[in-house]
Amino acid sequence: MKVLILGGTGSIGTAVTQELLRHGHDVTGLSRSDASDRRLAAMGARPLRGDLRHPGCWVREVARVDGVIQLAAAFDGGMAEADTAAMAAILRQAAMRPEPLRLIYTGGCWLYGATGERVADETSPLRPIRPFAWMQKNAGTVLASPALSAAVIHPAMVYHEGGGAFSRHLDAARSARPFEIWGSISTRWPLVQRSDLARAYRLLLEHPDLTGHFNASAETGVPVARITREIARRHGHDASYVVRSLKHVLIKYGSWAEGPALDQQMASAKLRRLTGWQPVFTSFRDAQF
Repeated sequence: MKVLILGGTGSIGTAVTQELLRHGHDVTGLSRSDASDRRLAAMGARPLRGDLRHPGCWVREVARVDGVIQLAAAFDGGMAEADTAAMAAILRQAAMRPEPLRLIYTGGCWLYGATGERVADETSPLRPIRPFAWMQKNAGTVLASPALSAAVIHPAMVYHEGGGAFSRHLDAARSARPFEIWGSISTRWPLVQRSDLARAYRLLLEHPDLTGHFNASAETGVPVARITREIARRHGHDASYVVRSLKHVLIKYGSWAEGPALDQQMASAKLRRLTGWQPVFTSFRDAQF
């Protein structure tokens, strides 16, 4: 397939780009800089210079591809407007195609809000934290469009050999500082390793008949206390920690910080059943980080 990927040089996007190329897909990546051009070219993708916030300069590529993957994200105040503009432009361009465009849109586990003892699946109500409420609206828009064959993927907390969701705790372990736990030591995170998640994106792309919401989690809900204990064991840390209240982290880090403080469980039976997705890393303890 010919694929346009938005955010193809980001933490998750790099893995998705590599996964698509390994399986013979022709990948074009939106790029904002010479450095991104070089990263895309080094992977074997074609760079397309443009800015998500100004789709007029790149959206015509939609007419030449079979699918689009939206992975571009930023934790700033302009992300909602950028994403909304990009999706609106893609919809206008897709409406001129003779057949629906395959679109994979990225949501996230934080759109379910705190689940506590309830395990979220794709039938669960979406209760997004405020900074990402716009994402629920945009996901609904793409799913409702007849010009698209759209799937919305909701990744769990993503970790990888460089850290990812574990980065804060790894930094604390390496510098012998206490772990900073946001919210509660009993908080649970659904988890997925980056390469497993990349495979989920590819499989959904390759199944244009599958539409709707799809959760991607390898582990339903792992207590943060268990994660920090494992990091402490690997890095010779004494496992000491301090608990920061939600109010504290919101003031210090911004409104997005509510996400890691959510107590969540999320299942991915639908994705596994319909695409055959089987994560390699069914326990974070088996992965490098």
